[in-house]
Amino acid sequence: MNTNFIVNDYALIWNLLFGASISETIYKLKQKIWDNYRNEYNAIFKDKELIMKDYKNFIPNNDIIYNIVMENRDYEKLRKQAEKYRLEIMKLWDKNKKETDYLIKDILRKEREDYTIFVVNKELNIIDCPNEKTCVVGMDIDKKEPLKILLDMNLAMAKYHTKRYKDEYECFKKAILELAVLNEYATRLSGRSCYQSGSPSLLSLKRWLYPYWLMYLGVEKEEFFSYMMRDKIVFEVDKYAYEKELKKMNIEEFIDFCIRNKRYIVREKEVK
Repeated sequence: MNTNFIVNDYALIWNLLFGASISETIYKLKQKIWDNYRNEYNAIFKDKELIMKDYKNFIPNNDIIYNIVMENRDYEKLRKQAEKYRLEIMKLWDKNKKETDYLIKDILRKEREDYTIFVVNKELNIIDCPNEKTCVVGMDIDKKEPLKILLDMNLAMAKYHTKRYKDEYECFKKAILELAVLNEYATRLSGRSCYQSGSPSLLSLKRWLYPYWLMYLGVEKEEFFSYMMRDKIVFEVDKYAYEKELKKMNIEEFIDFCIRNKRYIVREKEVK
């Protein structure tokens, strides 16, 4: 999978107009445009889908709003900031490409087509996947945890590329994607176990899933103990039949397996 990071004027302006107001100047500009060109402002809301689908050939039906923003004296400054931010994200992505490729090919096991990452201003505080080939990123890179943005981006993409389940089963999807991205991928990125990270509400479910997750990853039964010590998650190995077929599944097939066998996996009665 090739990943192309770009700053596109139309995508950047659309997010500045419809995202959070990142400065007093932008807020006043948006208000001025709204007061004078309300119909045109409303009309370009639909442009997002067209830009994301084919940005190279996108031509707005009416470019008056885009021109007003581009001609604003602060826009060039915002664009330069986005370009600088793009280089920062690219550097992080390229440095950790091996681990990210492993996440996609060996953990998620789902093919991804070439991806375009639309980089916008980080003050917009956004990570969004509008379709199967694009992601919009504008979020601060944490100085203490710079790899967190890679986790957020890949979790968002994994959620988009995994089918939607019934509400009662979405918790399985969320828990398993956390195991994949926030736990296993993060562990490989950082070189230390990250299996205590994630949503507190999913922690219990992830502990029930953990033995089957190890089987999914292809961990042999005799290696379970070392993984339990690494991740500080303990279970009684002898109580679990080793499911050999799990390591041949992709992430959706594994989610389906867990949902089908939920009453055997979530052993709450044993605790009670």
